[in-house]
Amino acid sequence: MRRNASWFWLMIVVCASGLDARGDDVSLRPRQTASEKPPNVLFIAIDDLRPELGAFGVSYAPTPNLDRLARQGVAFTRHFVQVPTCGASRYALLTGRSPAESGVTRSNAACYQGNSALSAQELPGAQTLPELFRRSGYRTVLIGKISHTPDGRVFSYNGKGDGRHELPNAWDELATPFGSWKRGWGTFFAYRGGRHREDGGGHRDLMEFTAEKDEDLPDGLMAQTAIRTLEKFRDTGRPFFMGLGFFKPHLPFVATRRDWEAMADVAVPTPRHPDPVKSPNWHASGEFYKYKAAFKKTRPLAEKDSLAARRAYLACVRFTDRQVGKVLDALERLDLARDTIVVVWGDHGWFLGEVALWGKHTVFERALRSPLIIRAPGRIKRAGRRSEAIVETLDIYPTLIDLCRPSFRKTRYRLDGKSLGPILRDQARSVRVAATSYWGRAISLRTKTHRLIARTGPKGLSRVELYDLGDGPDPVSNVAKSQPDVTRDLLKLLR
Repeated sequence: MRRNASWFWLMIVVCASGLDARGDDVSLRPRQTASEKPPNVLFIAIDDLRPELGAFGVSYAPTPNLDRLARQGVAFTRHFVQVPTCGASRYALLTGRSPAESGVTRSNAACYQGNSALSAQELPGAQTLPELFRRSGYRTVLIGKISHTPDGRVFSYNGKGDGRHELPNAWDELATPFGSWKRGWGTFFAYRGGRHREDGGGHRDLMEFTAEKDEDLPDGLMAQTAIRTLEKFRDTGRPFFMGLGFFKPHLPFVATRRDWEAMADVAVPTPRHPDPVKSPNWHASGEFYKYKAAFKKTRPLAEKDSLAARRAYLACVRFTDRQVGKVLDALERLDLARDTIVVVWGDHGWFLGEVALWGKHTVFERALRSPLIIRAPGRIKRAGRRSEAIVETLDIYPTLIDLCRPSFRKTRYRLDGKSLGPILRDQARSVRVAATSYWGRAISLRTKTHRLIARTGPKGLSRVELYDLGDGPDPVSNVAKSQPDVTRDLLKLLR
């Protein structure tokens, strides 16, 4: 979308940076002295992860390792992404730019196509988060999906492309293991034994739980590769920035046999509101329904079939949580934990049958809310807290600058987020009043109590929806007319 589109009035209070940087210096704290060792960064992205973790108060969540991390840091229970799709959400994260500035409200290929493509040249200011750390002397390594492609190289689903780095000048090493799947997109849509969605078979089975070992699947191989890379880092003494992007629980639902069996007797609730809603922001869950299933894929799914699909998703969460645990254990074993900041981020949420949705790609609550956990030894006061502050994905970039104080501070564009350092240091309870998210021509504003949704166009805002989140996270009752004062105040914020 072009910069001169009518709705780019959205450089508003809600998206205001709070930083003094204008594509220039983004210093937040005094620089380190020569004797101080800069902290390492382990950034873990998990695809399609809902905020259903034990640390977030969900009793049936199979997430002991993520819960352990949260006990050692701060869990942000009201974190919202900028865009509910993989590539655009990650573009906002990596560039620190609001969609109101970049125009990237939908595109998965934002890093390498169109007006928002990143320059292959090294510019005076860093274009992305890992590039800034690399130019600060960090060793930067990518394993898995941090930008949109699953290995950091520009290839399409069918394997065609030139293979250049999706994030120019960002990574010293692209280390995603391919195993028997042979290429990146093969690993992303993988089944056991080298089969994958893009090998000519199309959308195969919705779920498969036949693997016996974690290393029979790509995420298991990535955890193994991450551990071996950490072993090398231990001996160099050079600070590192590792991007580790796990694929599951993204479709298809594939994990080991033991993960499926472990969820068989877990009391997983079915959706409270399983029926579709009338809204321009509802969709038909096309990706989910393309996969083949042992049950009949009705709309909505029958209760027993919905429960099977929800358990399959949670089995994948269990599998990924175990991989995270292995890497956290390696940090401890290698004596790297006390010098390493760990961030776990979900690139967006996911619907599991609520209002008959299976997927993301909407500005409803469940597609925009995802987990964010930060562990920063020596930089957090009162670890183990759950913060209910409204925070955005845009806030991660300035937060890492605040915590790490890298020597290179120049960014290509102004950062549109706010550091969460004051919350981590227990100096403030919040840093913003609302979070703003986008999907195509839809825009959504999230406060502590409500979610406002509107469509944008040449004549301004239209088709306004308001949801009172005291009634739950699902869009059932549009209260825009019955709560006119709230609607008016939130529209003022957007305008």
